[in-house]
Amino acid sequence: MRATTIGKSIFTVGLGLAAVTSLAQPPDLVHEPYLLDTGLISRSISFENPTGEPSQGGKAASQLGPGRKGAPNKTLQPGDSVQLCDIQGPGTIRHIWMTTALEPEVQRAVVIRAYWDGQEHPSIECPIGDFFGFAHGKIMPYHSAVHSVGSTGGRNIWLPMPFTKRARMTVINESSKAIPLYYQIDYTIGDKHPADVGRLHVLFRRENPTTPKKDFELLPKRQQKGRYIGAVIGVRNLTPDQWWGEGEIKVYMDGDTEWPTIVGTGSEDYVGLAWALQQTPFFYNGASLAEKEFASMYRWHLPDPIAWRKEARITIQQIAYVRGQGLTETSDDWSTATFWYEPVPSAALPEFPDVKARTANLYEKKEDEKK
Repeated sequence: MRATTIGKSIFTVGLGLAAVTSLAQPPDLVHEPYLLDTGLISRSISFENPTGEPSQGGKAASQLGPGRKGAPNKTLQPGDSVQLCDIQGPGTIRHIWMTTALEPEVQRAVVIRAYWDGQEHPSIECPIGDFFGFAHGKIMPYHSAVHSVGSTGGRNIWLPMPFTKRARMTVINESSKAIPLYYQIDYTIGDKHPADVGRLHVLFRRENPTTPKKDFELLPKRQQKGRYIGAVIGVRNLTPDQWWGEGEIKVYMDGDTEWPTIVGTGSEDYVGLAWALQQTPFFYNGASLAEKEFASMYRWHLPDPIAWRKEARITIQQIAYVRGQGLTETSDDWSTATFWYEPVPSAALPEFPDVKARTANLYEKKEDEKK
């Protein structure tokens, strides 16, 4: 009897722990859309409701009257900045849509920044083109697990961006022209996040050109736990007579020094393609632009995570193949928007390139390719 009682007690405790664990799990909003009592409250911010507060949307007036498309956008003059949101948490930004002028310069000169939970330096600092999934200022229609981009510049990002106390985002126009800005941030409040939940970090880097035998850093060293999500990588081939993409990705993590733990086999291999680059955008990998001079490619480690406990650094080599000669060290124009999660407080991002460095040598279709 006693053994039976003990067994029943253990079974009951086990059920209780399972129930608690189940309750502690965040709701699966995508695969369980029928769950209604999630504890989450839906909110959205745009110029039509800049605070996201209840009953505060659509109050501005147009020539059609109050509430009739009175404030869909703002015009940003050169040098103007605007606060996109300042949300009190806990919560999660779940989707951002944005559009603006279409010129390549604008995509690199306009910068989005995000500050999580009162941290003074940004965790996201990136040109809006690269942040929304395309390099070189060249808008390409495609979709992946992270982004969707329309042919006329409507762009979306779907990565969740959790915060526990505060989320603040800004945009600044560092281009040479006035631009229209439209946007919408969809988010929830009431989320139950642990204090050390990963906050989204996005870093933009560019080396124009890279240094031979010095690998390009996708992720400079970070020194706390984290998870690498992936990158939007732009390459401008400075030697079009050779194939630029033989360099291998290297992931140094948790004590690696000279030699990494994770190693790839080539640049196009890293984004899940082979035998050069094809303009084939897939859900987790691919290229949205693959021309002789310009490439924009991406890889998302969502079902195949790259996570570390203490530290990580990620690089990719610049190695080319020359017919009749084989492998050779090379130097090209590389840029990246790198996405990862880590807790805050987090170290400041490396120095951000100025507008001149960001906008030099952007996409321009060659005359012989226009014919």
